[in-house]
Amino acid sequence: MTEEDLIKGCVKEDRECQKELYLRFSGKMMAVCLRYAGNRMEAEDMLQEGFIKVFDNIGKFKREGSLEGWIRRIMVNTSINKIRSNKVRFEELGNEADDFLQHDRSIIDKMSEKDILNLVSQMPSGYRYVFNMYAIEGLSHKEIAANLGIEEASSRSQYAKAKKYLQQQLVKLEKINL
Repeated sequence: MTEEDLIKGCVKEDRECQKELYLRFSGKMMAVCLRYAGNRMEAEDMLQEGFIKVFDNIGKFKREGSLEGWIRRIMVNTSINKIRSNKVRFEELGNEADDFLQHDRSIIDKMSEKDILNLVSQMPSGYRYVFNMYAIEGLSHKEIAANLGIEEASSRSQYAKAKKYLQQQLVKLEKINL
């Protein structure tokens, strides 16, 4: 079934087309949700809520970009809205912002995508949200601040703390693997 047929079927609320669309994209979208969620159950909730929005709005898809990109944007926005509703506490950064630990890139090169995702999922939630939005989704700190209802400086500090956290975890892994 072509993507165009899938879209048309979903607009008509054809259950088989909806099932096919879900099966085609749910794995990749689950990975997006897992990056924002604190655990798998929360990610599954984000995924389900996101697909409800996809099916409710698929008639508005303008075909200006890829369907996958459009669905991904919905999943990210759903995750961000979930974060906002949880009223996450964002920690302020002290003077240690520039004191990043150095690590050997070889440890990252040896890690699987699952291992890296696991490290990101273990971050404190404020760090994880900003890290995902800035490093992975490509949003600016100004956009992140607007999305999360925080100051731009808080977004920058959360990102710096996220990088430091990851570097510390990589150093620990490196010591374990020696």
